[in-house]
Order: sequence, then C-alpha cells, then structure tokens
Amino acid sequence: MSYGSFYYTYSLTDSFLKYVLFMSNLLFTVLGLVVLGVGMWGLINKESFAQEKIGSLGTDPMLVFVMLGLVLTVLCLSGCVGALRENCCLLRLFSAAVLVLITAQVLAAILAYSLQGQIGSYLRSGMLAAMVRYQDDLDLRFITDEIQSSLQCCGADNYRDWEINIYYNCSAPGVLACGVPATCCVDPLENGTVWNSQCGVGAQQLDEFSAQSVIFLGGCLGGISRWIEQHSGLIGTTVIIILAVQILTLFITTRLLDSIQWHKANSIYSNSG
Repeated sequence: MSYGSFYYTYSLTDSFLKYVLFMSNLLFTVLGLVVLGVGMWGLINKESFAQEKIGSLGTDPMLVFVMLGLVLTVLCLSGCVGALRENCCLLRLFSAAVLVLITAQVLAAILAYSLQGQIGSYLRSGMLAAMVRYQDDLDLRFITDEIQSSLQCCGADNYRDWEINIYYNCSAPGVLACGVPATCCVDPLENGTVWNSQCGVGAQQLDEFSAQSVIFLGGCLGGISRWIEQHSGLIGTTVIIILAVQILTLFITTRLLDSIQWHKANSIYSNSG
C-alpha cells in the first residue's frame, strides 16, 4: 500500500542559515589555523622544546596561542564541515561544544565577580613572575613593556619592584644594576628620535621626588585597575556581543539540525511509500 510521496526542500531561510554557518565557521577555522601557526612559530623560534627549556614550557605565553588556535580550529572545523555536509553528528558535536563554551564563560564571569577581591593578588603574582623572567623570555618582555609604556607605569606596585629581577637588583654586577627598563622612562627618546635604552639606569637609587622627572613612579596594577574602570562600558558591551554571537550560532545550528532531521525523516517516509 502506498501512502504517497512527501518531499522536503529547504526553505530560503534554512539555506541562508546553512551557508551563514558554513562561511562563519570557515572564517574562524582559518583564523584558528593562523593563531595556531603563530603560537607554534613562537615556540620553535624561541627553541622552547629544547631540553633545557622544556621545563618552563607550561608558563610560555605562546602556549596560550597554541591551545586557543587548536580549540578554535577543531571546534569551527566541525561546524564548517557539519553545515556543508549536513552531518548531524558533527553539528551536534559543534552545538554541544558551543553550549559548553557559553556555560564556561558565564561561570567564569560569576567566579571572577565573586573573587574580585583576590584578582588583584593574582595579577600582582603574574606581573612579578613576568618581571623575574623579563630578560630571559622575549614574549614576557614584550607584554611587560607594552603594559608599562601604554599605561605609563613601572613595576607592579612601584618602580622599586624591579629589584626582584636579578639583572636590575642593586647587588647585581653590570650597568643594569639598580635600574629599570626603558619603558618605565617618562621620555625614553633622546631628542625625540633616538631610543635611549639606558634612561632608567640607577633609577631605583633615586628618591621619589628626584625619580618622578625620569621614570613613572606608579605601579601597573593601579594602572590596570584604572584602565578597567575607564573602559568598563566597552568591556561589558564586548562581552555581551560575544555571548550574543555564540547564542545566535547555537540557535542557527539547532535550527539547521531540526531541518536536516525533518528532511531525512520525510525522505525515509517517501521512499517507503
């Protein structure tokens, strides 16, 4: 007995959502590969896999790029292929991963809010650790220099924090002893053109009155706190937009999954009719 045939063709909306999901995931897959490539290039360029450096690999900033790039590539590739091939398994995997990601971000925000009193101490520990390895790790040096020059600060709490570094410690031999990096200097450029890498030499020996004309006295923790307060609106808006995009992606994936399953179910019905 034949029950007739019932064929389903994708609506214009479903087709549009399918290719939006495909193209967006393709774009982020390429971005993930680029981030992964940058991270691997950084690790290889610094010879981080060498036997004498492998012990500190876990604290290498480039490892963040590698992990972020790997997660982004695998996640978005599953969404990209799943949308193109209409593969329900890959789309379920992708939607589950996005849901986990959204949940993790919400939980992280709640945790950060509940531990906001301790975040300062974590930041301080992190910055002091970066200062200790300032001369030995190019990535940490770059990050520290960017923070100090952008926020016009020096050290974690004040400029004398640089004594924690073995090269800038006052008991160290060499010209850097009792000094600070050039990015602490108020005017690191001689005559406005030439970078003076020695402008912070001996700065730790100066009292605050004398030092204020040469280097920035305030620590970067205070600068970071002020920057967050000044840009709290922008940070909040950015976080909301990122979450909204992820929720929209989850909605599109769910809608596409429903359409594919409906299509397959009706194809079986028509073939058996």
